[in-house]
Amino acid sequence: MKLTLLKKSIFLHICIALLGFAGVTYLSYGIDYRRVYRQQTAAMYRQAVSIAQEYATYYFSEKYFRLIETELNTVSKLSQTRIMFIEPDGSVLLDTGYIKNSTQPSSDNYELYNIEDFNYAALGSSYSTTGDFYGIFDEPHISVFAPINNSFIMKGYAVVHMPESVITQQVYVTFNTNYFTLLLMLFLNFGFLLLNITQIHKPLKEITHAAGEYSNGNLAYRIKPKHNDEIGKLAASLDYMAAQLDESDQFQQKFLSNISHDFRSPLTSIKGYLEAIADGTIPPEMIPKYIGIVLFETDRLTKLTSNILTLNEMDPKTVRLEFTDFDINAIIRHTVETFEGTCKKKKIQFALSFSDDKELVHADKSKIQQVLYNLVDNAIKFSPENSTIYITVRERGERAQISVKDTGVGIPKDSHDKIWTRFYKTDSSRGRDKKGSGLGLSITKEIIQAHNEHIDVISTEGVGSEFIFTLQLARQDYFH
Repeated sequence: MKLTLLKKSIFLHICIALLGFAGVTYLSYGIDYRRVYRQQTAAMYRQAVSIAQEYATYYFSEKYFRLIETELNTVSKLSQTRIMFIEPDGSVLLDTGYIKNSTQPSSDNYELYNIEDFNYAALGSSYSTTGDFYGIFDEPHISVFAPINNSFIMKGYAVVHMPESVITQQVYVTFNTNYFTLLLMLFLNFGFLLLNITQIHKPLKEITHAAGEYSNGNLAYRIKPKHNDEIGKLAASLDYMAAQLDESDQFQQKFLSNISHDFRSPLTSIKGYLEAIADGTIPPEMIPKYIGIVLFETDRLTKLTSNILTLNEMDPKTVRLEFTDFDINAIIRHTVETFEGTCKKKKIQFALSFSDDKELVHADKSKIQQVLYNLVDNAIKFSPENSTIYITVRERGERAQISVKDTGVGIPKDSHDKIWTRFYKTDSSRGRDKKGSGLGLSITKEIIQAHNEHIDVISTEGVGSEFIFTLQLARQDYFH
């Protein structure tokens, strides 16, 4: 849906707002600035005349000079001004903003410094000027002059300075009211336009875009209805329909991916050990051991095959588990033995640490075997040669905490949450093995969550990764 008329309307309202804002700002600011400027310069002139008259009697008096300086410093701070006594030749005898240097030699007439090209006559009939005052200030100042006469003799000038920014701030105090009035009018002017955009045009545009996404096969696209009117109900119905279709499609893909991944792991182990036996790599006395491993993996394949029809009928929102009590330590030892061939090639060792010789847990044995297989396989994949993988089992209350830790390349911080997503892979430079499907960690987390347990990862790039999950302890001693 093209919003040509809507865009024109928005553009027109923006132009009106900008023109009104600029006009009001220019006119109101100029008027307020001139008013405050006149008031402030008049007040500063009265202050300068008062200072000239009050202190003219003591001008150049050695007895009262320091007292005058102290008093004027106080006056300067209270009025946000800077006060100077300047002689006609430009010699500055007093400056409330001057920082004295202790190493500067003293002068008999208390001269602080000299202003070159100082010329009071250049002011003409005016008693004030605006600028940097002969380069003394870094920002524009308003300077007001008042002559100092003593016994009908011109002694110099009392000059009062104030930063122009002070006047600007005073202008904005009253000028904000003008802005508020303008903004209120603009707000009312845009109110109906915004209401039309948010309540009608925007929701319809989102629905149209969503329909286009669905027609292109992107059923994962979601509409977020923000209103409960007729348009909102239409968006919610369309979103629900797409969600149901997408969930059905994802479940089919998930089912096929799980089967493929679960079959690949034991088949790889069986093929590797049978080839090693066939070519004589494994010594004859060790053949029974590896035959046992092959039989174990074959048994695992048999169980997977028998569960295919059950998985095909499984509700996508539930996972069926067969809980038994088994020794998690034995499962870990057997899993480690399964990777013995791969570890020899990369010269990787395992360090197993158990809180007890036998640790019974209450869980689905085959699922937990898959979890451990995935985690160990992942650790080996991203571990460098001549490294160690640490597997520990510790009791934490009524649960066993299992940790699989490697010293590999680690996982980037921004990928910690993404690694659990199906088909997600971190940067391929993390390891040489780039054949992974990106399903292992996703399946692992689903299995752990199906047990109502938790799994987490602690990883730092260049240091390694540690995967930690929990299982319910069997605690058979509670029943005796």
